[in-house]
Amino acid sequence: MMLEHVLILSAYLFSIGIYGLITSRNMVRALMCLELILNAVNLNLVIFSDFFDNRQLIGDIFAIFVIAIAAAEAAIGLAIVSSIYRNRNSIRINQSNFLNK
Repeated sequence: MMLEHVLILSAYLFSIGIYGLITSRNMVRALMCLELILNAVNLNLVIFSDFFDNRQLIGDIFAIFVIAIAAAEAAIGLAIVSSIYRNRNSIRINQSNFLNK
């Protein structure tokens, strides 16, 4: 694949993730859009590592670290969402007021 095609795909993924994160009212959808953004970043890391230096795997190693951080973020985020749903019976972002009991 050519570099431009992968960068365009990554830009599409990133822009879909940003748009979904801005317009989302559901916490689970916001977490999914955040994962799309992280996948676009991973795609950029891997393609730039492959394009500029084939022998070193620096971009690939960074991508593995980002995947590990994304997995931890998803696990913690879903635990927080399930706790909020248990207490408030709603996972909508605009209805959750954390200052009131």
